[in-house]
Amino acid sequence: MGEKSPFVVDADWLQSRLGSPGLSIVDASWYLPAHRRDARAEYETAHIPGAVFFDLDSVVEEGASLPHTLPRPAAFAQSVGSMGISADDTIVVYDGPGFLSAPRVWWMFRIMGVAEVFILDGGFDRWKAAGRPVTAASTRIAANVFSTDFDAERVVSLAEMRDIVASGSAQIADARSAGRFAGTEPEPRPGLRSGHMPGARSVPSTTLSENGELLPVDRLKEVLEGAGLDLSKPIVTSCGSGVTAAVITLALYSIGHGDNRLYDGSWTEWGGLPDTPVATGKA
Repeated sequence: MGEKSPFVVDADWLQSRLGSPGLSIVDASWYLPAHRRDARAEYETAHIPGAVFFDLDSVVEEGASLPHTLPRPAAFAQSVGSMGISADDTIVVYDGPGFLSAPRVWWMFRIMGVAEVFILDGGFDRWKAAGRPVTAASTRIAANVFSTDFDAERVVSLAEMRDIVASGSAQIADARSAGRFAGTEPEPRPGLRSGHMPGARSVPSTTLSENGELLPVDRLKEVLEGAGLDLSKPIVTSCGSGVTAAVITLALYSIGHGDNRLYDGSWTEWGGLPDTPVATGKA
């Protein structure tokens, strides 16, 4: 077993700390329709004791036309403060399979100023299968004041993305499946063109974990370099709607690559416009 990411914790670590003061546990499960899973219903049936549910479809910028648009800091603070979370807490985020949506919420907390935020390796599916503690009881919440320290530089806008694609000033890592990247698989959202941004590299988010666990650091580096990324240069991550892009972001931070940003609009924005350049094929 190689060196693990400093941003993941294992189930033993979390189970031994359940109920500890200053520990916030966040169920960030989210699924596409093809997964045929209802995240909130699953949470209400069983969750880790003390966990609160973070709805990725509702903690968004109010009135935004795109899914999962990052909320403004004040709105984020209000949402997570109402969950009883403080920016000074140690926060552990999880989802069902392990590394689908939890990294997006991990990234949101990070760019909003939380220093101690981690992801549960193995996810809730494995936690439950192992017979670890679960409950259907509502988590008692005392509203908290969440103070943000937003790092806006970590978020790429459409205008910046146009410049990056035109100039090649940063590498683009696309977390969608290889088929969606190549344009041979349909997009799950209607009205989008198929393909990828010219110059982008395909790094399917599913290649960065195995059996619900994030790959060790040395293997993360192999996958990223194997996709054609130069890890000495800036990287922008992208996906369908800004969720699984954060899996690449997590992998980059895990290997010590700090010069990375996330394109929040991702393919839902880019592929939905009539004038953005689109390429097809494997490269």
